[in-house]
Amino acid sequence: MRKYEAMFIMKSNLEEERRNEVINKFKSIIESDGEIESVDEWGNRKLAYPIQKLNDGYYVLINFKAGADLPKELDRNFKISDDVIRHMIVNLEEK
Repeated sequence: MRKYEAMFIMKSNLEEERRNEVINKFKSIIESDGEIESVDEWGNRKLAYPIQKLNDGYYVLINFKAGADLPKELDRNFKISDDVIRHMIVNLEEK
């Protein structure tokens, strides 16, 4: 299993309940074939540039271990989610 880091930005105007649903959805996708090391919610932050006419976003960082196929499935789900405005999944190289 490899180590990965997934960062995603959700719309800042989501209600807390909906925001938690989205985070739990992605956590359950990861847990289906991997293990979560940490979930770090950075909260609302100003975006560097407007995205979809939004100036703020809710940042979430998830560190996890998984096989090579899980990031592809996670990426697909990020892309089809209306609540996620940006995402990035990075393979953390071990030294």
